[in-house]
Amino acid sequence: MDFTFNEDQLMFQEGVRDFLMNEVSPEKIRELWETETGRCDELWGKLTEMGLTGLTVPEEFGGMGMDELDFVLLAQECGYVALPEPLVQTVLVAVPTLVNSSNDDLKSTWLPKVAEGSARIAVGLEQNLLVEDAHVADLIIMEKAGALYAVEKGEAELEYNESVDLSRKLYKVTFNEANATLLAEGDEAKALIAGALNRGALGCAAQALGLTQRMIDLSVQYTSEREQFGVAIGTFQAVKHRMANVAVPLEYSKATVAFAAYAIANNLASVDENVSHAKSIACAASLIGAKNSIQVHGAMGYTWEVNLHIYMKKAWALDKTWGNQAFHKGRIADAIFADNANIGAGKTFLA
Repeated sequence: MDFTFNEDQLMFQEGVRDFLMNEVSPEKIRELWETETGRCDELWGKLTEMGLTGLTVPEEFGGMGMDELDFVLLAQECGYVALPEPLVQTVLVAVPTLVNSSNDDLKSTWLPKVAEGSARIAVGLEQNLLVEDAHVADLIIMEKAGALYAVEKGEAELEYNESVDLSRKLYKVTFNEANATLLAEGDEAKALIAGALNRGALGCAAQALGLTQRMIDLSVQYTSEREQFGVAIGTFQAVKHRMANVAVPLEYSKATVAFAAYAIANNLASVDENVSHAKSIACAASLIGAKNSIQVHGAMGYTWEVNLHIYMKKAWALDKTWGNQAFHKGRIADAIFADNANIGAGKTFLA
């Protein structure tokens, strides 16, 4: 069996990587920190021109009709540049939540707008107390008392909360159900909430892979240029070991994140533990990456001027959103210790 990504997926990833590296520099990110919204309409327009905002929108609504497995590599590239725009949560969380709902009116109204780049959708679940990018969202899908509501812009009260990552704009959202549209309730809402949680966690895991790789690259560059005793500190064995200890868990995490995307796209029964496995170890790798990168940078690693903190702080933030380590390790433990758990050498390839 061939478990690798196909040529089209890899070429798409390469194209997105080149675009993001040109458009989303550390200097650009710092500039956005000083703006009112922290977001850039021009950049969002360019993402739309590439077809990224409509990637998971069905073709009947003007999108490309792709799935999570097609997008997961692109989410990694979003992490690599620490993309401030809410592309991952819109494409990976909000759009599939609408697509999988039974509310045809909301789908026909909002999905074409997302595909053409004229609307952004945020999602707020009880798992996350704060909603990211609610201030620029034209529609917010909110969980309340086991149901899901679609809240249009201006129909909710937003209370800003600071984040350790200056690129993340977090808000406490309150709304009146009478002014919102009921998206789903009962078993349908439960299924949509579970799907949104898994896709949000997958998005964090994929971005964590990109962030970890960026921190490795920054550290390798720094240690290649910084000299001590007349030689680059990157030649010292202790420094090499620090970065090797990041590279190993990063490589191990890549396969689990890819399989989690496959599990979601193909509705595997094991999807919860697959996603939790990916989220837990990918974010753990990014935390190790942040810690060891600071250490090899020395005192410089803590300073505002060094770009490392842009990626380090986002890694810290993503580890705590869409379920923290305790939540995801708990789901893994439930799966492992279940009476019907498919574990052991004889059941390695069972779904």
